Amino acid sequence: MLKTIDYYIIRKFLGTFFYAISLIILIVIIFDFSEKIDDFIEKKAPLDEIIFTYYINFSPYFVNLFSPLFTFVAVIFFTSRLAFNSELTAILSSGISFKRLLVPYLISAVILSALSVYLSNFLIPNANQKRLDFEYTYVKNPQSFRDRNIHLQIRPGIFVFMETFNERTSIGLRFSLEKINEEGLYYKLMAERVTWDSIPKSWNIKNYNVRTIDGLNETLYFGEELDTILPFTPQDFIHNLAEMETMNLSELRAFIDNERLKGSDNVKFYEVEKHRRMAFPFATIVLTVIGVALSSKKVKGGIGLHLGLGLGLSFAFILFMQVSTTFATNGNLHPALSVWIPNIMFGLLGIYLLKIAPK
Repeated sequence: MLKTIDYYIIRKFLGTFFYAISLIILIVIIFDFSEKIDDFIEKKAPLDEIIFTYYINFSPYFVNLFSPLFTFVAVIFFTSRLAFNSELTAILSSGISFKRLLVPYLISAVILSALSVYLSNFLIPNANQKRLDFEYTYVKNPQSFRDRNIHLQIRPGIFVFMETFNERTSIGLRFSLEKINEEGLYYKLMAERVTWDSIPKSWNIKNYNVRTIDGLNETLYFGEELDTILPFTPQDFIHNLAEMETMNLSELRAFIDNERLKGSDNVKFYEVEKHRRMAFPFATIVLTVIGVALSSKKVKGGIGLHLGLGLGLSFAFILFMQVSTTFATNGNLHPALSVWIPNIMFGLLGIYLLKIAPK
């Protein structure tokens, strides 16, 4: 059962966290507004949309982004003050063990971790969709597709190749579509140019030939122009990594399965994002443990020394996570392992610091 001291620590922890995160979000909004004000004026963005569509949906993303860092800062700040004012000494002298003292900290960390999981997987994807729609309307133009030598499997046994595709004109050059079954290739369509028509949702094919294979019999047909429906659209191969920010967890999993079927080169990025949404909130608990262990000792440097050391460790954690995810996206490291390695390493550091912390 929680005691008065537990509620006191939880109130201090969460109060300091939300106060600190509110200040940094306010600063971020001010800097972002000063950077984008010219775009807002030029494109005549309505004030209510700037506030209630953009910045209301802008804030949750950055709250979640800074959550582990400011959890650490909050723990370091108020625990150092407890130690500096000899409050921790009084608590431990009253018979409360150091492990028991960790309980309210862990409860607070779990609350913040659960909030981060909810934000990452449910609230932020919907908010990001509204934020990105606003940015494309009033701030910047959507990114254009610039990939070359497109290879993908659009359906089981149906493969598409396109040397180039221009998203603005919806024209693809040097196109081929192959159909393969257990006996091998049985259909191949090749064309110099294909054009997507979004109104009837069909493809216009020019200077094409169709080769069909039935056992030992082959048929080759040439044509100049053909309007037809093919089992794919430009959206099947136009990749925008920003789209994954607008997907909740179930949508992201389904999207990854679909991209893996196509043979997409971006699957690793999506896998990293999926695992990061669970590993990043867990970092809140890891950094809380490290923060308590570091700041529970009264030192001559006071709060400033603890904050400096804490900020150094938190930035090291963020850097470590960025490096490890790079090994996953550009190397052979498994995506799940890449995002959990920092938690594992710093978790071991937290256990060590707890052992040597003053009891």
